Amino acid sequence: MEFNKKTLSLLGSTGSIGCNTIDLIERNLDRFSVVALTANRSVDLLAEQVKRTNAGLAVVADDSYYKDLKLALSGCGVEVASGKQGLLDAASRSSDLVMAGIVGAAGLEPTLTAVKRGACIGLANKECLVCAGELMLSEIEKSGATLLPVDSEHNAIFQVFDFENPDFTEKIILTASGGPFWEMTLKDMESVTPEQAVAHPNWSMGNKISVDSATMMNKGLELIEAHYLFGLKEERIEVLVHPESIIHSLVSFVDGSILAQLGNPDMRTPISFALSWPNRMPWPHKELRLADLGKLTFFDPDPERFPSINLAREALKIGGAMPAILNAANEIAVDSFLRGKLQFLGISELVFKTMEHLEGSEFTNIEDLYLIDSETRRVATHLIKN
Repeated sequence: MEFNKKTLSLLGSTGSIGCNTIDLIERNLDRFSVVALTANRSVDLLAEQVKRTNAGLAVVADDSYYKDLKLALSGCGVEVASGKQGLLDAASRSSDLVMAGIVGAAGLEPTLTAVKRGACIGLANKECLVCAGELMLSEIEKSGATLLPVDSEHNAIFQVFDFENPDFTEKIILTASGGPFWEMTLKDMESVTPEQAVAHPNWSMGNKISVDSATMMNKGLELIEAHYLFGLKEERIEVLVHPESIIHSLVSFVDGSILAQLGNPDMRTPISFALSWPNRMPWPHKELRLADLGKLTFFDPDPERFPSINLAREALKIGGAMPAILNAANEIAVDSFLRGKLQFLGISELVFKTMEHLEGSEFTNIEDLYLIDSETRRVATHLIKN
């Protein structure tokens, strides 16, 4: 099969999604031309990636690292930039695909910039839709941009969802590994450490996402994202614990049929789908042999031990700025837990209390949203101190 060479901008190239994307690009350099790579502070790794992929633009988000990046790429003929404007420039440059892999709310504005120019976007940043779903969908409708979900769950649904006949869908089912503590008692969860929380049994991810998986907030955020991606109400989105992480999600149809996408737990599978869409791209993946697995297991999530999913449902029902408040409070809570300032079970408790404090918040534009995000972080930090 012949492939036309694609131009690509990768926002967040040094994170987990970014590194996996770079791995696939390097295996297929004849198929991709890299327009821009961005990172937050990882200058050395960013410089290496730029040299290996011949990227045209390198951006470090933290301005204080600009000189280091400039030095690391001296003599390479690569354009170097930094700061917020540098990220926005990378997102606005013409390319066939923008891989949005910046973690957290920091990825919102660069992704929105790419949307406004009508880009095809590999969306690996769920916070964009969680925080600003209505705003993002409005801009997509105006610009004609395309969203290709890269989260394994949403990518699985995207592959089997009947977009031409959405009324045929009864519900979608997001699968969750359950994280490292799904069998642990509530009492034992009181004393878990950051080291335990980031040791995911199936996936190799960054610390933030690994903790979100351990609290199952990751699934709550994915539930909100799925609502915006597939246009289904909260009550038609189910969560199912599936410890083996082989079935990545399912779509249930009105005739009783259920379609699922299966694969080994490797983020390069959904990333390769986004990179090659609407085609498929071979890469040396591990073969999935169901006979070797023997069986697949499923459980309903426990709302007492993992209240984050219901917090997300509540945020979606309330609407307005509440999903953004949920997200910002969770980012503060996870960071505090990783720094030893908050117990594991305190993460969901802090999110709940912050949501209570800020109920009724609304926004109409990106500037309002950033003010709400900032106020949420202030309130959450104050609650931790007290």
